[in-house]
This record gives sequence, structure tokens and C-alpha cells, in this order.
Amino acid sequence: MTLTDTHCHLNFKTYQDDLLDVLSRAEATGIKRILVPAIDLETSREVLRLVDTYEMLYAAVGVHPNSSQTWNSDSAGELESLASHPKVVAIGEIGLDYYRDTAPKNIQIDVLKKQLQIAGRRKLPVILHVRNKTEEDRACIKDLLKILEDWVTEEGTLPQELKSRPGVIHSFSGNLEESKQALQLGFYIGITGSVTFKKADAVREVVLHTPLSKLLIETDGPFITPHPFRGKRNEPAHVRYIVDKINEITGNPQEIIARQTTANAVSLFQWE
Repeated sequence: MTLTDTHCHLNFKTYQDDLLDVLSRAEATGIKRILVPAIDLETSREVLRLVDTYEMLYAAVGVHPNSSQTWNSDSAGELESLASHPKVVAIGEIGLDYYRDTAPKNIQIDVLKKQLQIAGRRKLPVILHVRNKTEEDRACIKDLLKILEDWVTEEGTLPQELKSRPGVIHSFSGNLEESKQALQLGFYIGITGSVTFKKADAVREVVLHTPLSKLLIETDGPFITPHPFRGKRNEPAHVRYIVDKINEITGNPQEIIARQTTANAVSLFQWE
């Protein structure tokens, strides 16, 4: 099978001592491309050094909502400069996070909107993070979807090149109705190892009702390790367990899931 991991933080220190082994296991699993997203400008620079070193790696640069307070008057110019790197295929990881409250909501929203503008100017899709305060409180994803709707539908904001591929909501944790709203706006749905968790019925329902042509598979390593490896560090080779679970949910053969999600990543990120 040919596979892709569309979200793995390989620049984190947890991979520092055995990165070559991690990449070797990924290749042995059939993975051809791995996308490494940043969480602030410092890690954006780290990620670019990493992708310059390893051919199979591509980058996303951006400021995570939990890092929003690092944004200053120079940040937009620096991010736009970093985004010009030839292996940068997205702006990310950006979004909203009302769970950790490391930055006030108004600052998160302002920084998100500024980065959406940069994505539009650079004609790059976005990788979106969203986390609600609780399962019952849907304020975060509701705010995100409204901002994305404005970005996608406002005349003159989104270039034609992004109309069919504005981005992905990664590690999707919304409900079925929220996934439908995201799909209507053109976004892809990113599925992580959480789909294998016992209590993740809502994620499995989203997978069941989302066209395979709009799904991406991702580890979000080193986090969200799928069953049966929960509690251990996650890594790209584990995407095959996500494929297995999607097969169980939808009945689509593993080879078809792997082929289509890999093609989806090519369509979104425009890599070879």
C-alpha cells in the first residue's frame, strides 16, 4: 500500500534520538510523504531545516492558537517569507483552542484571521486545529466554522486555486453536522488514531458519512497513538491502524483507502 501521514510533529524532541529509524519504519509501511506542521515561528524554522534534510518530508508553517500571544508586528512578514520555501505546502497548524486557554479568544481569532489572509496571498491551503472546552461546549468549532465560512465565501478573499482545496480540519473531533458544514465549505477531514478509541463513536460516525475522497489520514505524532499502542509514542508507521479502522467502519478495502487518501493529500497539498 502507498500511504501518507499528513500531520506528524517530527521536529519534536521525542524523535530526536531515533528519527532515522522512525523514517525507515514509515517507508517500510509504504509511506511516501509526511507533512510536518509547525506551531510557532521558531518551530517553522526548525521544520524547514528538517524538510531540507529528508526528501519524503514536507512542511507547513504557522502559529498554533496556543502560541497566539507570540504574534507581534513582525510575525506576518516573517511567516509570509517562510511560506515561500519550495517545500512549504500549507499554512499550519493554525486555528482555535478554547480547551487550554493559553491565549485570550480575541487574540486567537485575530491571529487566525491574519494567517488565513497569508494563506490566501500565498495560495496555500490551511491545516486547522480546533479544540472545545468540553464535549458539550461546541463554541470553539462553531466560531472556527463561521470564520472559515467568511474566508471561503467573501468575494475576493480566496483565490480560485484554493476554492476546491482550502484546507483540512486536522484530528477532527466535531460531530456529524459540523463535519457536513466543513465539507460544504470544501475542507477535508483529518482522521487520527482517535478513531480506534473505545469512546470515539462520534468520530466513527463522521468517517462513515464522509466521502472517502474527502478524508485524510494522519498520526498527529507523537500524540493520539492508536490502539493497540495507546500510552506509547505515536509515529508515522501507525497510520496503517487508522486505515484498518476505516476499513472496519466503511467496508472499503485497505488498498482503496490507502490509495484514495494518498491521492487526496496530493490534491490538497499539490506535492508530487
